[in-house]
Amino acid sequence: MSAAYATFGLAPATRAGGPRTDGGHEARRDFVDFVVDGSPLLFQLSGPDAVSPLASDVPPAIFTAHVRGLLLESGAPLPGGRHILYGCPECEDLACGAVTAVIERDGDDYVWRDFAWQTGEIADPERNGYHGIGPFRFPGAAYREALGALLDGPVPPPGRRVLLIGARVALLAKLAAALRAHGIGADITGDTEGVPAEELRGYAAVVLGPATGQAERAAVRRAFGRAAVEAAFLDAAPPIVPVLVARVEHALDRSPLPLRRLTRLTAADGTAAVEVAASCRVTLTAHRLDRLSRPRTQDLFDGVLEPGGHRIPLDGKAAREGTYVVARAAGSVLVAAVTR
Repeated sequence: MSAAYATFGLAPATRAGGPRTDGGHEARRDFVDFVVDGSPLLFQLSGPDAVSPLASDVPPAIFTAHVRGLLLESGAPLPGGRHILYGCPECEDLACGAVTAVIERDGDDYVWRDFAWQTGEIADPERNGYHGIGPFRFPGAAYREALGALLDGPVPPPGRRVLLIGARVALLAKLAAALRAHGIGADITGDTEGVPAEELRGYAAVVLGPATGQAERAAVRRAFGRAAVEAAFLDAAPPIVPVLVARVEHALDRSPLPLRRLTRLTAADGTAAVEVAASCRVTLTAHRLDRLSRPRTQDLFDGVLEPGGHRIPLDGKAAREGTYVVARAAGSVLVAAVTR
């Protein structure tokens, strides 16, 4: 069988989720993505809104069954030796569409071929195939080692809880509500005095309220240090909730930079410069406070960007200092303050 050798790996990934413009809500899904030749396979497929079956919220028995299926220790779930690599993040129904591929053994190697977008029991690679993707030949030992590691223990918890420190002011309350709407757990407390270490270990980030003094900040850091927690510490500034949510999401993203869709964002001299690692839909939004400290939002861009750097004009008030630009792509978010 003719197929070029490729490297195989796994990496944590996220489908961000959050509120929709129609008032609905998209589910947040943390999952394990396939990394082929150093790049997430989802990127190579132009990033459909889909997740792998190896998700953190999948019951352990089903998770294990998916892994053993990829190892060909059980039969293929679809005709023709096809396996689901990515499916609908909301319902996982094949009717919503899924990326499938034939997985087979060739000697000690594993081969993934004939990638296709499938919405029924039978795939049509000629009509709905990902032409130019694969086939990939993975050396058996490395392939089994990567997937086998998932069977040695539970999927690592996603670490999606944030502790907000300060008085229960309106800003922290609004921030907590917004974080929860994005699938991020958030709790508010005045300080960490008396909080058990095991409870502190449940938080991956800390947001320090604007009224939190230096002595209180130092006490919080000491408490997390005693609990041996490597949490990210952020200030609740600027006092603009969507910007703070984006900063928290970025702080919680522990994936290596080369595995993210958005790799760089700056905003200066009337232009936002954004770099993307793979073709994906990107939105840019400007946020600022007006003269009465009311939050204002301006949509700047919504479209598909190809890999590389792109420059997007900042119109009108979006170009002023004191404005923050938030760039979003599937599973990635960056924030930049506008400078001159």
